[in-house]
Amino acid sequence: MPELPEVEALRDFLTEHLTGREIVRVLPVAISVLKTYDPPLTALEGRRVAAVHRHGKFLDVETADGPHLVTHLARAGWLHWKDGLPSGMPKPGKGPLALRVALETGAGFDLTEAGTQKRLAVYVVADPQQVPGVARLGPDPLADDFDEARFAALLDGERRQLKGALRDQSLIAGVGNAYSDEILHAAKMSPFKLAASLTDAETARLYAALRGTLTEAVERSRGIAAGRLKAEKKSGLRVHGRASEPCPVCGDTIREVSFSDSSLQYCPTCQTGGKPLADRRMSRLLK
Repeated sequence: MPELPEVEALRDFLTEHLTGREIVRVLPVAISVLKTYDPPLTALEGRRVAAVHRHGKFLDVETADGPHLVTHLARAGWLHWKDGLPSGMPKPGKGPLALRVALETGAGFDLTEAGTQKRLAVYVVADPQQVPGVARLGPDPLADDFDEARFAALLDGERRQLKGALRDQSLIAGVGNAYSDEILHAAKMSPFKLAASLTDAETARLYAALRGTLTEAVERSRGIAAGRLKAEKKSGLRVHGRASEPCPVCGDTIREVSFSDSSLQYCPTCQTGGKPLADRRMSRLLK
C-alpha cells in the first residue's frame, strides 16, 4: 500500500507533469471506483490543473476554478504515468485499469488496481473536506507545526498498542503497515507496547523515529519516476517484509506476527528484549 512517502513523491511528480495542463477526458473504466456523482467526472474536462496536494495517503488534483479529483490508492492501487496514452477508448473488463485521465498534450495517467478486493477510491468534490476519509484525518506528521509536544498530547491516554495507534489515520495521517514497522524498529520499541505507558524519554525517541523515518523515505523517493516508487520503497525497508532475514542493526533474525489480513515484522533483540512475540492474534502482548 502506498503510504505518506510514496504519495508525497507522487504529488511531487504530478505537480511537475500536471500543473498548468488541461484535462480533456476522464474515463472511468471500473465504475465501482467512483464514489461521488455530483459534480460529475465531466466537470473536470476542459479545466487546467492548478495544483496537486497530499492529504495523508490521499492525492488531490485541484483544477482552476473547478472541482478536485481526489483518490486513495488503497492496498493494491497505483498510478501509472504515460507520456503518450493509447488511442481509442479503454474497454471495461476484468483487467486492472480503473480510471484514465487524458491531457491536451496526449499524455496522462492511469489508475489501476490489482487483485480481487476493489478498494481504490476516486472522488470529484468541490472541497477535499467533503471526502469522509480526508475529513477524519489527524495531523500530518511532517507538518511544520507537528512538534514533540503535539505528538505527546495525541498519545496521552491512548490505551492502544503503538502499532495500532501509529496506523490510525484519525490520530496521525499517512502512516500505514510498512512504515509503522520501520518507525518502531528505529525507536527500538515493541509494536505491542501501550501508547499511554510511554515515558517522556520514550515519547521523545518515538517522535524522533517517526519524523526521521518518514523524512528519510520522502527524500529517498523524491525525483523518482512514478513507476519505480514501489521498488524504491521495498529496497529502503529494514524490517517490514523481511521476515527470516538478519536485522541490519544487530543481526538477529527478523520475526513476524500474522493477523487475519496483515502481518507485522520486528527484531526481538532491538525491540522486545530478545523475546519473540507469539505469532497468534490473541497472544499475550508484551509491554
